[in-house]
This record gives sequence, C-alpha cells and structure tokens, in this order.
Amino acid sequence: MIDLAIYNKEGHEVDSLTVDESILGGHVRYPLLKQAIVMYHANKRVGTATTKSRGMVAGSTRKLFRQKGTGNARVGNIRTGKRVGGGVTFAKIVKDFGQRMPKKQRRLARNSAILAKLLSNNIIVVDELTFEQPKTRDFVSVLVNLKIDRSCLVTINSADENLYKSARNIPKVAVMPVAELNAGDICNHSKILFTKEAFVALLDRNENDIREN
Repeated sequence: MIDLAIYNKEGHEVDSLTVDESILGGHVRYPLLKQAIVMYHANKRVGTATTKSRGMVAGSTRKLFRQKGTGNARVGNIRTGKRVGGGVTFAKIVKDFGQRMPKKQRRLARNSAILAKLLSNNIIVVDELTFEQPKTRDFVSVLVNLKIDRSCLVTINSADENLYKSARNIPKVAVMPVAELNAGDICNHSKILFTKEAFVALLDRNENDIREN
C-alpha cells in the first residue's frame, strides 16, 4: 500500500489516499515499458523524406556515346547517379515507421509508468483544479504552490477549456484527459499532476479491468 497526500491549490495537504500497487500491476514491467516508449516515439516519426531516383529526373535515356573506341570510360545515360543532375542511386522513399501494440499491453505499460512515478514520489494529487476564466498567472501560482518546477503532465477527468487555455502557454506543461493517458507522455514528463477525480477514475477503471479479466 502507498499513502498519497492530496493537496489543495494553495499547496496545503487536505486529505490522503491509499493506493494498492496490485491495481497498477504490482510491479514495474521495464521491458514492456521500453517497448511502449519506442512505439510512441516511432509513431511520432514523420517518414516523408524523399529523393529522386534516376527514373524520376528529367533527361534522355540515350547512351551518351558508344561503348568502345572513344578513349573515355564507358558510361550510360545522363540520368545516372554518377553524373551531376542525375538521380540518387539509392533514393529515399516515403516510409511509415509506425508500430503497434495490443491494447492490454498498452494498458500494462501505462500502469507501469504510473507506478514508477508513484514509487519515485513524482505524482501529485490536487483536490480540484478549476478556473472561472482562463488565466495563465493563476495556473502558474498553483504549480509554484505545489512545488512543481519541472516538466509536468496535468491529468484531468474530463475536458476543461479554461484549464487548457490557462496552461497552453506554459513551457513543458501539457494537459490531458485521463482516458488518453499513455506510457509515452507519462515518461516524457518529470511530474504528473492528477486531480483527485481523475486519479480515482483511473483506479476504478483498472479495478474493473481486473475483474473482467
């Protein structure tokens, strides 16, 4: 069991929450976590780099001069990769670097990432995180009160436009609904800031998955 403190926006502890490690998989599966991180990085890779092969450049296909008798080295047409203006010998083509993982493996990797952050005291839970109007200054003050001075992933239960607009101009801070949480984004941020509602929803969803399986 792990005891997790719950803070308010002023940084004062107002409640606590007990988390059972078994709900998050019991232990950190590092090989699976690495596989998930590699997948998420690969899926962000844009494979649009292309170059023209000799079949794509303009130019005649006629042999420049006869094979023998000229004293020159033998040569083909003007589009060969050996000549200026010719095509690239091994031309790059559009490539999809995307990878896939089964849904259960993605969930296990996400839970392992959360458990790793939890064991290293890099998860902070706040009782509520709402703003009457978008205000970056107010959101920055919340981060200062919670002593968050590094990259942070803010996880909420449902979309909140005021919160999104308050955080979008802060460097290295991202806002994400708990339903979209994944191992790649978790590991790309030093801290995770959960609202209490979002964290409880995550634990309840994991408990339901365990019962179904």
